[in-house]
Amino acid sequence: MTLGAMNETIMAVDIPGLKKTIAGKVRDVYDLGDKLLLVASDRISAFDVIMPNGIPDKGRVLTQLARYWFRTLRSIAVTHYITCDDRFIADAIQDAGGSINPDLLRSITGRCTLGVKAKAFPVECVVRGYIAGSLWKDYCKAGGQKQNVMLYGHKLPAGLKESDRLPEPIFTPATKAESGHDENISLDTVSKIVGADTGSSLARTSLELYAAAADIAVKRGIILADTKFEFGMQSGALTLIDEAVTPDSSRFWDAEAWEPGRSQASYDKQYVRDWLEGSGWNKEPPPPMLPDDIVAASRAKYLEAYQRLTGAPLE
Repeated sequence: MTLGAMNETIMAVDIPGLKKTIAGKVRDVYDLGDKLLLVASDRISAFDVIMPNGIPDKGRVLTQLARYWFRTLRSIAVTHYITCDDRFIADAIQDAGGSINPDLLRSITGRCTLGVKAKAFPVECVVRGYIAGSLWKDYCKAGGQKQNVMLYGHKLPAGLKESDRLPEPIFTPATKAESGHDENISLDTVSKIVGADTGSSLARTSLELYAAAADIAVKRGIILADTKFEFGMQSGALTLIDEAVTPDSSRFWDAEAWEPGRSQASYDKQYVRDWLEGSGWNKEPPPPMLPDDIVAASRAKYLEAYQRLTGAPLE
């Protein structure tokens, strides 16, 4: 499939006859009985606010990169992934009572994932191999540049620089906030929420998934600095759900350009965040329109990440 024109941005999808169970910042989720349909739009959010204009082809990148990782990592974890095949999904929509026409089919092509239903855990499973983002901010606040510090149950050595590689990857889960920012928590807190055995399984599986994905990425010239996984239970099995290792849930850095001691250029929406930081916006709704050059540059970043990691063009 050829890529959409730069002025073709899918901000919302409504499928007549289907119940939309979740309207997220990026994905809309539909109930198909024993299955769920995830449709990734081109919406982009920053600072917990959805921008008024999106990034063309972003939804396709997220969908097809997640498909790649679901297939690649399935020896490590059971996943909810069934298929991204557009013809099969169109039939499933109609079988579930949904109505589909050529225009709707065109708008959802390449951006749909059909998955099994799972009971989601109310935590986000974050793994960090490098110190950046909120971990770097909390490390500095705790005085880590001069002394060893304890953060989220992990002892971190003194004197780390921004973007340094950590001695070993760490599991830093977070609450799933309905609104506002997620809160970083410890494994002990996760265990109180989901039980000790499940908490241990979430940590172990997340670390194994991160290690495998990071090893693949670095061989393709990309550092996977950190990433977020979501899990649920399906038929008694711990199941990886939602998405996996995309620019919306991960920090990707160019391995050759990596230099500790500063913020790194990322293959994600950091480009948008940086522009917003300098725009004078107060980070409260309504947000400003993204300029055409920021949209184009962001689209290029998403596409480059996909092509470098998978070695294939976007379908």
